[in-house]
Amino acid sequence: MAPMTDTPAAVPARRWLRRGAWALLGMLLAAGLLLGGALAWWAPQLPPLDKVTTYQPRQPLQVFTSDGVEIAQFGTERRQFVPVAQIPPLLREAVVSVEDRRFREHHGIDWRGIGRAVLANLGGRREGASTITQQVARTFFLSARQTPERKLKEAMLAMRIERQLSKDQILELYLNQIYLGQRAYGYAAAAATYFGKPLDALSVAEVAMLAGLPQNPAYANPITNLERATRRQREVLQRMLSGGVITEAQASAARAEVIKIRSPLQTTLHAEHVAEMARLAVVERFGAEVYSQGIRVTTSLRAADQQAAWAAVRRGVLAYDARQPWRGPEDTEELPGPGASDADLERAAAQALKDHRDDELLRVAIVLDASPKALRLQLASGEQLRLTGDSLRVAQPGLAAKADGALKLERGDVIRVAQASDKPDAPWAVVQWPEVQAAFVAMDAGSGRVRALVGGFDFAQQPFNHVTQAWRQPGSSFKPFLYSAALDNGLVPATLVNDAPLDDAGGWQPANSDGRFDGPLTLREALARSKNLVSVRVLQALGVPTVLAWAGRFGFEAKRQPDNLTLALGAGSTTPLQLAQAYAVLANGGWRVNPVVIERITDAQGKLLFEADPPTARDDANRAVPARNVWLTNSLLNGVTQHGTAARAQQQLQRQDVYGKTGTTNDAVDAWFAGFQTDGAPGSGLVAVAWMGHDEPASLGSRESGGGLSLPIWLDYMAAALKGVPNAGLPPPPEGLVEVDGDWRYADWADRRPQLRIGLPPEPEPPAAGTAATASDTAASAPR
Repeated sequence: MAPMTDTPAAVPARRWLRRGAWALLGMLLAAGLLLGGALAWWAPQLPPLDKVTTYQPRQPLQVFTSDGVEIAQFGTERRQFVPVAQIPPLLREAVVSVEDRRFREHHGIDWRGIGRAVLANLGGRREGASTITQQVARTFFLSARQTPERKLKEAMLAMRIERQLSKDQILELYLNQIYLGQRAYGYAAAAATYFGKPLDALSVAEVAMLAGLPQNPAYANPITNLERATRRQREVLQRMLSGGVITEAQASAARAEVIKIRSPLQTTLHAEHVAEMARLAVVERFGAEVYSQGIRVTTSLRAADQQAAWAAVRRGVLAYDARQPWRGPEDTEELPGPGASDADLERAAAQALKDHRDDELLRVAIVLDASPKALRLQLASGEQLRLTGDSLRVAQPGLAAKADGALKLERGDVIRVAQASDKPDAPWAVVQWPEVQAAFVAMDAGSGRVRALVGGFDFAQQPFNHVTQAWRQPGSSFKPFLYSAALDNGLVPATLVNDAPLDDAGGWQPANSDGRFDGPLTLREALARSKNLVSVRVLQALGVPTVLAWAGRFGFEAKRQPDNLTLALGAGSTTPLQLAQAYAVLANGGWRVNPVVIERITDAQGKLLFEADPPTARDDANRAVPARNVWLTNSLLNGVTQHGTAARAQQQLQRQDVYGKTGTTNDAVDAWFAGFQTDGAPGSGLVAVAWMGHDEPASLGSRESGGGLSLPIWLDYMAAALKGVPNAGLPPPPEGLVEVDGDWRYADWADRRPQLRIGLPPEPEPPAAGTAATASDTAASAPR
């Protein structure tokens, strides 16, 4: 057989390989010599390795609910430090197979990898050769500038790190410190940021996507560009497969998996006002450096309660705003003319919405086309909608042919839209960003631990915390404390009070919200129907100082209450939190509680730095109000939720163990509902307060009230919070009460006559023994 001869094409290829090999050998020798010289020259200038040998990761300040759900992180870096032993092996091996497959064999520098990179670069293909150890050295000690000096120092530091740390220690540093886009540092933070999951819940597909991020986290992370991130994920899956990290079946399943990326709008839990309370408390106690020390704050919130409260506030506010007139578009942006292509219009619309804040419920949208019967819109996500019919009801005044200029809807206008429910195919409709504010707080009545707190409709737009900072008139929600004082000062639920105009109020002419005067009413009926004239007459009978002192037992500050008859109608000031604290006394059987939001603070190692005081002991020394007074007052409040101004409560919740009072101030400036559920056991109960109003006091509308605005929020929350809680019904009365003529009163009034009539002619003395009552006596005592 004739010897083989080179083809013309093979000769230059072989020459190129020989030249490349010699070039590679020369470069490796040069690199070795250069590194040796650099060691002698720069070794004394290299920094100490304290940053890696005694690693102190910059961990953000984290805030959690009592049941462990994260509320917020504060700090420039999102990071959750996880020891290497707790990082799933699949993720560890995936990162090694992608970033440094010979990691466990080299001593800081992979000479084979350098050679491979040189050959690739000679062939016109860029390939890096930095080991994981070199990346650790660069991340902790060096800048990102590509200079020969930096590369040499990086190599020297890598070799020193390898001599002082084990491979697992180096990998732990890398997996917790590396930047992975979206302010996420380390793989635990990235898993939470992109998927909303802990590391041990990741699928193979999700692991591969995260393992591909270090190459270019800004360019190819799944939030900024899912397509590029997916292409990189496919490369990682192939590396994992070829390295034996996964099987072919796992790779195929991972390629087929549709990964759900967490939208930037998605938040696991809305508790921004509580997070801010925690942040301020920690900074005040420990200083501004807390943002990088890994301090953890555990609040008293319960995640399910908080989510229910936030949703209830949102629904309540949006229901009110849907009744308000169209206020016009939020803004207007320039869009290409009608002749523009669909692609150009889509890009221009996306660019125009870039600086408008989106919301997960009230989605920002830009009008592409408008007519009296239809709107074509584009969302910030790029999705386009066409709305017709009832979906345009709110904006109809802006679509009329002769619409006012400020209200008119045209191409380029920025508006809001929302879906009718959380179902993906729910219909869309035009909505408005509300101008009104609302607040809600729920508290465990026995311990004072706050279970839910919503300080306003939207923290980003208005960070003011209306639960703790808004001092507003409580209106009729204050009346239970007036009636409680009355029951301890000689009145009984059956006391008759005249519901009639006042002639002796110093020229002041209070009126009832229903515009009627109903004559003699019992205290029980008057509170259920929230009769203002009855409350004023009761206050006149008791005296303002007596009621102010009694209200102080519930936590109201005398300096914030009027010292005149307007006190009867709640003309003082309180916050939703203070009002909840006051109602908690009724809910828990008569003890004052201190509201608690921050349960404990720990450092990054779990060391306890602060813990809230335990609840006050339930003994007579700490009792604020007698048990019999609480039970009797609560019996009045139960009537409010049974057949009074809050009768919807028992009807809608289908339970009898709920108590509360509506509150509406003059001109409906403030709307309240405060109430609770309790089984009557000492120290138990769930109390909640809902408020709605404007930041700058203004009427909510002539037909609006606490029962129509705030009670629905309260009911919405309670329906969720009391799900599965047995209906306790009405508890038995405590000692010190007796039943007389079908109603209860203090036993003190069984032997001596209580005050049974206010603002009415006095009852005649009972006839002497053996004397018949006259017709005139009988007529005088009959109710009018």
